[in-house]
Amino acid sequence: MLKKIAGYFRSLVSKLLNLHDAPHSLAGGVAIGMFMGFTPLFGLKTLLCIGAAYVLRCNPIAAVIAVSLHDVVTPFWPVLLEIEYAIGSRVLGFFDGLPHPTSVTDFHIHELMKWTTFFTIGLPMLIGSLFLSAPAAAISYALMLPVFNRRERRRSERRQGEGI
Repeated sequence: MLKKIAGYFRSLVSKLLNLHDAPHSLAGGVAIGMFMGFTPLFGLKTLLCIGAAYVLRCNPIAAVIAVSLHDVVTPFWPVLLEIEYAIGSRVLGFFDGLPHPTSVTDFHIHELMKWTTFFTIGLPMLIGSLFLSAPAAAISYALMLPVFNRRERRRSERRQGEGI
C-alpha cells in the first residue's frame, strides 16, 4: 500500500520535472498549486489552479500536479483546518470585533448544509488558509525555480552538444 502511494507521488514528481516550459512558468505553476492546496476549497482546487495559472501566465499542468502533490498532507487535514480556522477567526474577530466560536467542534454536522455556516466556519478557514498558503507558495517558488533553471541549462547544453 505504501509502495503504491510512494510510486504515485514519485510519478507526479517525474511528470513535473519532465514538463517543457520556461522555468518561471513552471515554478509559478508549482507555487499556484501549493497555494491552492492549503485552501479549504475541496472540489474546486484543480479548477482554481488551472484558472489562476492561465491568468498569471504560468504552467497549468505544473499547478495541477503541485496541488495533487499537496495531497501528501491529507492525514493532517483536521489539524490544518483547525489551525486555519483559529487564525481566520482571530483575524476576523480583530476586524469586526464579533466573537467567533472557539473551536470548529462547536457546530453540528447538520449545520454544514446551511448557507450561514460559510460565514461562521468557512470564511474563517478561508482567511486563515491564506496565512499558510502564501508562505508555502513563496517557498515552493523559491525552491523550484533553481531546479527548473538548472534543468533548462542542462537541456540547452545537451542540445548544443548534439548540434541542434
